[in-house]
Amino acid sequence: MRNVLRHLLRSPAGLIGAVIVVAFVLIALLAPIIVPFDPLQLNLRGRLTPPTWSLLDRYSMGADQLGRDILSRIVVGSRITLAVAAIAVLVGGTIGILLGLCAGYFGGWADRIIMRLADIQLSVPLMLFALIVIAALGASLPNLIAVLALTGWTRYARVVRGEVLSLREREFVLMARAAGARGARILWWHILPNVMTAAIVVATLELARVVILESALSFLGLGVQPPDASWGRMLADGRGYIASAWWLSTFPGIAIVLVVLGVNLLGDWMRDFFDPKLVGSR
Repeated sequence: MRNVLRHLLRSPAGLIGAVIVVAFVLIALLAPIIVPFDPLQLNLRGRLTPPTWSLLDRYSMGADQLGRDILSRIVVGSRITLAVAAIAVLVGGTIGILLGLCAGYFGGWADRIIMRLADIQLSVPLMLFALIVIAALGASLPNLIAVLALTGWTRYARVVRGEVLSLREREFVLMARAAGARGARILWWHILPNVMTAAIVVATLELARVVILESALSFLGLGVQPPDASWGRMLADGRGYIASAWWLSTFPGIAIVLVVLGVNLLGDWMRDFFDPKLVGSR
């Protein structure tokens, strides 16, 4: 941990990304406590109130077309957006890692079938696939998470497969096989720990993509449904008021940009930190 912190402090971009990610994670976790007002409370008399720029006021970031507090909805929306992204990355990563382990270690028909499925998945545009599945199954939070997970497993599978193809011929794997260890034991105890660093880096970068895709689907009305607050849903609600009430779309958009920027900066730092070529220089 000391080595990680020392390396992180030497990387300004990585440090900025870590601060942004930690800040938004804390906001999401503490949202029920720190939310200033009820994000679902309507106040038609205060509709489209401009920002007061004071955290002590009700509409510090303005009000939407129904008089709901924008700041409160951004804080509560962080829970939904980040939770959906985290669960989708976890599910998609688990599926991709397992399939990548099987494809790389066993080879043969397992490798061909899994990689052809990955090629087919990658040949379909992500947004088109998401639109078709959600339009067919209906717009709901479980369907949204399932679609986001299904569109991301291929990256894990391809990266993990490449790592396993190299690791399965290493001396420690050959010795375990010669000692009578079965394939499942070798995969779990010897190969999986050595591919987790690459999988973690992929998961970090994948999180940013999932946040954008979730926001896009919510913007199109196929993601989080009203009255629940989501950053993409807030962008959709404010698109008709850009000229008269710019704050409806600006502040949720800034939140999305900051999260994606922070995750990308942190992911780039993690990729450099786990690079084997740089281990000796730390």
